[in-house]
This record gives sequence, structure tokens and C-alpha cells, in this order.
Amino acid sequence: MEWILWVLPAAIIAYMIVAGLLQRRHLKTLTEEEFRSGYRKAQLIDVREQKEYDNGHILGARNIPLSQLRMRYKEIRNDQPVYMYCESGMRTVRAAAVLRKKGIKDLYSLKGGFKKWNGKVKKGK
Repeated sequence: MEWILWVLPAAIIAYMIVAGLLQRRHLKTLTEEEFRSGYRKAQLIDVREQKEYDNGHILGARNIPLSQLRMRYKEIRNDQPVYMYCESGMRTVRAAAVLRKKGIKDLYSLKGGFKKWNGKVKKGK
């Protein structure tokens, strides 16, 4: 029975490593400089909630919160790159998984998320 105490945590860690590696293959994380140089030629999506978006967002971004993405994914074209961001990057990873399942594959994420963004910001209502 003691082997379960070793095997179960090892299996969980292995799963997390494999899932992380697969996710990186499907979502390219960009530095702010790389993100800035490409997002104007792409669809810029803020996956944070509406209140967060209204408190400030990258100029030109559309708000499609992760919580609504499964219902609203058709608003995103699959023939253009998709540049996404959230507050820190965690929700963007989950958003990428949703979009990949819907056939949208050209996905990019802002490293560190909005909290690391130093460019122009627009405040909402």
C-alpha cells in the first residue's frame, strides 16, 4: 500500500508536465516586444471578465471573457492569428485549449499577462 503514496503523486506530476508541454506546442507565449510587433495584424482578445476589462485594457482589444468563450468562440476568425491576454497568463492557457478544440490554431499569449503590459491602455466606463 505504501507504493500508492509514491505512485499517485508521481503520476500527477507527470501528467502536469506532459499537459504543460503539449499546451506550449499549441500556444506561443510572446514577450511584450514580440506581442506588440504582431497584435495589430491579428485579432486581439482580452479573456478577462468585463469588470477587469473596463478597469483598463490594451488599446484595440475585444473582450471575450473565458467564462463566455465556449458560447462566443464563433466571434473569432480562424483564418487570422489570435493574440490573447488575461491578467497573468493562466486564463489564456485555458482559453487556448477551448479555441484549439474549436479549430482555431494560430494562438499567441502575452507573457506575464496584462499586469506586465507597459504599452497604451484604454480605461473603460
